[in-house]
Amino acid sequence: MNKALFIPGLICLSTYGYSADKLPTIQVKGEQSERNAPLHLTTRIQWIKFPQIQYHTAELKTQDRSAIIRVSANSSGQVTDAEVQESTGITALDQKLIDAVEAAKVKPYSKNGKAVPIVGYQTFTLTIENAQDNTQGQGQLSECHFTFNSKHWIKQTQDKSVAFHYMQQPQLSLDAVLLKNKDRTVKFKFKVDQQGKVKRVKLTQLSGVNAIDQQVIQAVEQTQVQVKRSYRTLWTFKPSSFNDEIQFKLKDCN
Repeated sequence: MNKALFIPGLICLSTYGYSADKLPTIQVKGEQSERNAPLHLTTRIQWIKFPQIQYHTAELKTQDRSAIIRVSANSSGQVTDAEVQESTGITALDQKLIDAVEAAKVKPYSKNGKAVPIVGYQTFTLTIENAQDNTQGQGQLSECHFTFNSKHWIKQTQDKSVAFHYMQQPQLSLDAVLLKNKDRTVKFKFKVDQQGKVKRVKLTQLSGVNAIDQQVIQAVEQTQVQVKRSYRTLWTFKPSSFNDEIQFKLKDCN
């Protein structure tokens, strides 16, 4: 016998007396083997390979554009689905973003030591300044790459007093063309566990270019630090939080 279930504000649902083994299932593309796995929802995706999109000034139709893409990735970090959550207003640009996201790779999220699929959102800002054909000042920068010379790293190499030490210089090789003829600064903070492993990186000042921000995050996440401990903290552990910043200046490439 069919029963009708009415919920205020929602559509009418019909329930049937199916046995559990006959209930229909919904399978997500590329995740058939993981449909029973826990799913991590996030508002900030971390990338191993950030989506790369190239566009020309004319495609923006005289104004900067932005969009939000909903991203699904499996436990290996492979993007299994991408769809427009908020559009740029131009279908062709939206499709370029979808293609770029599908070709990228997400950093898997670990829960209880096991990688799980994720669903999250990535914001993109497409500006006239960063258009591919806006080449002003790029010639002299084409052979220049920035390394990880953060404010803290410079102090550390000068043997100045610091609250922590990077065990080695974080790996970063940032193409100066990404600066688009403008100085950029990234400020960030991160937490460190008892073994000195960086656990969480959060940007407190964005550079204005997604690719720059993501490369800095990845460099910090893959490093390890040594925390200066006092005699009061030798036998107890409290998660430590630190701040640093890195500046990318055009004059350093002249």
